[in-house]
Amino acid sequence: MPYKNILFNKQNDIAVITLNRPPMNPLSKRVYKELGQAIDELKEDTSVKAVILTGAGEKAFAAGVDVTEIINLSVLEMHEFCLLSMETQSKLENMDKPTIAAINGLALGGGCELAMACDFRVAADNARFGQPEINLGIIPGGGGTQRLPRLIGLARAKEMLYLGDMIDAEIAERYGLVNRVVPQADLMDEAITMAKRLAAKPSVAMQVMKNTVNTGINLDLDSATAYEIRNFLVTFASEDRVEGMKGLLEKRKPVFQGK
Repeated sequence: MPYKNILFNKQNDIAVITLNRPPMNPLSKRVYKELGQAIDELKEDTSVKAVILTGAGEKAFAAGVDVTEIINLSVLEMHEFCLLSMETQSKLENMDKPTIAAINGLALGGGCELAMACDFRVAADNARFGQPEINLGIIPGGGGTQRLPRLIGLARAKEMLYLGDMIDAEIAERYGLVNRVVPQADLMDEAITMAKRLAAKPSVAMQVMKNTVNTGINLDLDSATAYEIRNFLVTFASEDRVEGMKGLLEKRKPVFQGK
């Protein structure tokens, strides 16, 4: 399927996916399908070590689901739409490469949910976040009620979900919804700098680290720590571990091979 609603390009070992329906970049069935396809391609591309997801233009990362597409859907059709959005976000959340959402302008509803499926969120100082579904007589259907409390805590998540109000970038950073806030003009430079740092890390350890964190957060502590030990041993058996420790002892920068 050719890409019509996203831009997909690679810059050395970093991939940049841009939601390309400006000015508001609304999320449609085709957007989710194209995004899922891009993630599938990246899964097979060992040359890419980190991924940035952003939105075209200056007004929005993604201002929510395309209401003109869903307003007349049947309940069954809406169920299929929700499953597609969840499937795409699950692919994004669990892909074996670190992901950064570079957020410019509005990240509302499905846009906020999509950003939360990334590992990191870097926001421009004009960014605004919200789950306003309650104001339309519905609740989030793309993971908002589940990922938001896990990121910012139950009380603050309930305030955002129950009232449907937007918060600005400064508050989002204070809540822990975003990792950092930068001037609008510096957004992509900051995201690329972070992506380069992530891409330089040993890929075996990075993949195992991401899986361990994402899986362990949903386990009880005893099960999670046992899972961590098992995965630690996977990295301990890697060639990169040997190189990393040799580099430390020899006081040089290790050269990781992703093995």
